[in-house]
Order: sequence, then C-alpha cells, then structure tokens
Amino acid sequence: MARNSILNVRHQQLGSKLDGDTWNDMPIPWSYNSCAHDEVVAVRTRAGLYDVSALNIMNVNGPDAEAVLDQLVCKDVTKLAVGYSVLAAEVNESGALCDDIMIIRDSVTDFRVSHGSGATPQNLKKLSAGKNVKIEADLDVHILSLQGPKSLDILAPHVIGFDLTKLPYFKNESATLFGKSVMVARGGYSGERGYEVYCSAKDAIELWDKILEVGKPFGAIPASWNSLDLTRVEAALLFFPFEMPEGDTTPWEVSMGWGVDLDKKGEYIGKQAVLASKGKERIKQAGLICQTTVAVEPGAKVLKDGKEVGVVTSASYSRYLMQSLAMVHLKPEFTAIGTAVEVAGPTLKCKAYVAPTPFYDPLRQRTHPKA
Repeated sequence: MARNSILNVRHQQLGSKLDGDTWNDMPIPWSYNSCAHDEVVAVRTRAGLYDVSALNIMNVNGPDAEAVLDQLVCKDVTKLAVGYSVLAAEVNESGALCDDIMIIRDSVTDFRVSHGSGATPQNLKKLSAGKNVKIEADLDVHILSLQGPKSLDILAPHVIGFDLTKLPYFKNESATLFGKSVMVARGGYSGERGYEVYCSAKDAIELWDKILEVGKPFGAIPASWNSLDLTRVEAALLFFPFEMPEGDTTPWEVSMGWGVDLDKKGEYIGKQAVLASKGKERIKQAGLICQTTVAVEPGAKVLKDGKEVGVVTSASYSRYLMQSLAMVHLKPEFTAIGTAVEVAGPTLKCKAYVAPTPFYDPLRQRTHPKA
C-alpha cells in the first residue's frame, strides 16, 4: 500500500523530486538542492535532521504480545525492560536473516515494532493466530531523526517531561516538545549521537520547522537520504537486504551475533537452524578501502589472484574521509586486515585492501561516549 510522508511538502521545497526509488512503499527524499557530502559534514560536526518516517511501525498489544514477539526474534524479549528497545536478529526457518527489526517496549503488554522491507508482517500474522494479541500498522506516526554532536544541545532545552541529558542509548520516553506530545528515543543510523522524535502526522511539519529553527544557531540543516546512506556506510551499519545478498545469510556471517541470545530458553522461528549454523560461516562481513576516487559498484566481484573471493554489498565515496569505501562479503580466509584484493564491477576495476570497520569512529565513541 502506497504511503506518503506529510513532510513531502518540505522535501519538495528543499529540492527533492521524490521520484526515485521508494522504500517500504514511501517516496524518499534522496537528494536536496544541497550537496549530500556537505550534509555529511553537518551531521559529523553539527547536526542534520532526517525524515525517517518510511520505517514501518507496527503496534503489538495484548496479554500475548510478549509471547508472540519472543517467538519472532532470536533475542529474549522477556528480558526487555519497559521504556527500552532492542535490535534483534529475525530469521526464517532455515536460520537466514529475513528483516531488520527493533522491538520497543512501552508497557508490560504494549510494544512497537520498527522493521524494514522483510518478512516481519507475515511472521507476526502467523505467530499471532489464535493468540490474545492485536497487531496493526501505525500509518500515522512520523519519525524525525536529529543526528550529530549538537543534537543534544538543540533538543534538551525544549524537551519537557524528563531530562534528555540522562537518556541512555536505546531508551525512549514520552515527552512534550514545542507543545506537542511525542516519544523521544536515543538512537539513529548515522554513527553519531542522535535522537528520534516519534510524533503524529498532524504535528510533524511544525516539529520539523521548530527543530530546524532552534537548531539554526548550532548549524543544524535538513539532510537527505543520500547523506544518510553515506554516513551509514562510513559507520558500517547493516541494511537489509543489501548486506544479505545471498538470500540465506546467517547472523554469524554479518557479525550480528549480538542479535542472538545463545542462552534463550524460549522457542522462536528458526532457532535450531540458526544455532546450528554458528561456526559454519561461508562468508564474513568485512570492509575494503578501494584505490579509486569514486564509489565502486554494489554487486561488484572481489578477486584475489584472479579468483572470486567475495562481493561488494554497499559502497560509497566518502568525501569526509577522502576514501572509497566498500562493505563486502568475503570468504573467511581472506578477511585478515591488510589483505590485498581487486574489485571488478561492470564499469570499474581497482585495487583494494581489507580494512577495519567501522571506517569512521571504530570504537563507536560518538554514539556511546564514556561521558
């Protein structure tokens, strides 16, 4: 079903044609009149405001909500505290990743599920059959994501209801922002400190405008999805299904073991298969620095001594880091840091070498500062 962000009017004013690829059936502001690389600089040094309303949000409520969600993912949902969210691996019966998913717990019986373009709706429908649970898509919610080191300074004085400076990562709180009822969460997809404001469609334009108004003295600007993709590749953040091109990729093959609770006692879809696949990785997620001044092509082959040893899953030329970056799948024996390879795409060939990831902020101190 086609969806539209109420903020499309703002995106068009900023120069977006909204005529490129959609995501989750919603037109996306891939580009503005501003340069995406300049937007990255703003996110890395000041703040950028994204409209990420294209995320699918489903409300899961009722006495059996916890049990249903616990059967959906590899993490133990019964341990999720109220007011917190968790990223988890969601796999199919074969143990292969089948969606991006975050579960948000609002009360003992009330949850929100944020997911991508995968199998979550079908899996929830199957698991909820005969259970005392209500599942429905939230087609009203809009999500404004303010990312960057100045995001806290911009929002904190205007959030009423709790102290934003004390909000930990993956925590969310109800609040009032510029007179509107919202939910504020700490998180994002940029590799920077950031906050996501969940609001009603009727309030989204006013909140967008006010955040940019109070953020202007701090250098905050609107940021397009092209810049979001640049920052997430720099931060080596996974995007389903682009980082799972094989179709049967397991969590262990994309360094997503953190999304599986090995000691989880409850049953869930694909449990035996995903646990059995641990230690049997056919490929491993890795990063390449490519010796070129442009982005290499996703889907390009990675060669070692003329033999195919991997594939590029996502790539970008980072003007911020002044490097051509590639997220890749490699055969495990070729993942040692410094391994020299060649990237061969339809229109570009270049030398490359295996590099540590994330490419930007390798210790993730920007998102998880010690102080």
